[in-house]
Amino acid sequence: MAVWRLGRAQVIGAVAALVAVVALVWGGSVLLGSDGSTSTGGASEPGTDPAATDPAVSAAPTGPAGGSVDAPRIYIAGDSTAAAYPAKFAPRTGWGQALPVFLNQGRITVHNWAKVGASTKSFIDEGRLTQILAEIRKGDYLLIGFGHNDERPEAVVHTDPFGSYQANLRQFVDGARSKGAVPVLVSPAERYHFDRTGRITPSHGEFPAAMRQVAVADQVPLIDLTALSTAIWNAHGPQGAQSDFLWLAPGASPNYPDGVQDKTHFQTHGAIELAQLVAKRLDAEHILPAEDFQGLERTDVPDSALAG
Repeated sequence: MAVWRLGRAQVIGAVAALVAVVALVWGGSVLLGSDGSTSTGGASEPGTDPAATDPAVSAAPTGPAGGSVDAPRIYIAGDSTAAAYPAKFAPRTGWGQALPVFLNQGRITVHNWAKVGASTKSFIDEGRLTQILAEIRKGDYLLIGFGHNDERPEAVVHTDPFGSYQANLRQFVDGARSKGAVPVLVSPAERYHFDRTGRITPSHGEFPAAMRQVAVADQVPLIDLTALSTAIWNAHGPQGAQSDFLWLAPGASPNYPDGVQDKTHFQTHGAIELAQLVAKRLDAEHILPAEDFQGLERTDVPDSALAG
């Protein structure tokens, strides 16, 4: 048979291609080296991700202190890329965790319900949307950011982009509107997924387009974080973007003593950049009043801003 006549280089190439396909199917991403070698990231969502089962990460939020009792709230429904993490996972940070840095907390607060491993389906099935709708009220906002896990093959999270995914998004949208709140769709941030030329290649399939279609058809404000993050990662390049993602050398962090190359989740710096992009669009589209924001044009926001 011809297969037994394959040379060593051909076999290695075939294995590398198989690794790439498997990594993408399971929600990770693949970095192509200059020699065509591949390395899969620690994008396990939920998989072996310890944050997926940590009660401090998945607990229902209580919301931050401060602000008027009647002040509007921003609710976030999403996955691990938006979630808030306790100190033992630092510097891992979700963009929703960093969003308050750019908000006037005396006027508006954030209730971050994003959960590691969540898709539109699992978020609804676990009752988290029901819990949000029991609290959310007229004048509040619901940021709806899913896609990373809707792509996964497991039945508990999988959705079809132009089928169940869109139907689920509409449950979030209609639920928020039924309470007098403002829904805002947020497409999934792009992964660290560079090609051989150093440019980002799309990893979310048809899900961003499916979300855009719902936004247009149902007249829902959309923050295209897929496009915005792609532009930022391209500007930084493969080396520069490593400081945005949870990419650490061995010994660089006591929480990751063996190092980590996670091409889905963010370090604090990257989460702050994405949160600033989200806040800027909320302002530019006049979704929130201008006085609700602060520091939108800052280019020197330190990681320590999240501790304040």
